[in-house]
Amino acid sequence: MLSLALVAAIASAACGDPPEKEMQQAQGAIDAARAAGADQYAREEFTAAEEALKRARDAVDQRDYRAALNAALDARERAQTAAKEAVNGKATARVDAEKAIVAAAAALSDARARLKTAESGRAGARMATTARRAITDEETAVQEARTAFDKGDYAVSIDKAKAAAARLHASIRDLDATAPTTGRRRH
Repeated sequence: MLSLALVAAIASAACGDPPEKEMQQAQGAIDAARAAGADQYAREEFTAAEEALKRARDAVDQRDYRAALNAALDARERAQTAAKEAVNGKATARVDAEKAIVAAAAALSDARARLKTAESGRAGARMATTARRAITDEETAVQEARTAFDKGDYAVSIDKAKAAAARLHASIRDLDATAPTTGRRRH
């Protein structure tokens, strides 16, 4: 009689209700991870969590509640991991963005100084005009990088700052190429 009751309990547990509570917890964890930036800073783990929740829903549709439960628990765990990874990833991205902005600002300052030197020397007016225009454009790009940083969009900030720095370094090379050499002449 006891073994029959045990078999009945196991059978009812295996064929019972869908794991709605666990699936709701998984969805809540995914929502929290998204709010923490996991979709950007822990994309792999976040995507795995979403896929696990989808597997749970598919298993419910097929009335495989055990598989649904396992997938829901997996989704919740992965979402929680993604949220933790996002915090670390966001902090790293912030530091990287700060460094990129500092490097771009330094390149901007260097380009301004080289332009000033070129304008006081005998650099071609055309080259000075081109460099001045490029510097003005990159001032805007550096400001856009700072604005993205202030909004917490570190990936955009890094991209804009690094691109501006690269273009400024190219302008500096062009200015240096037109600078007069101060070597002694041979007689």
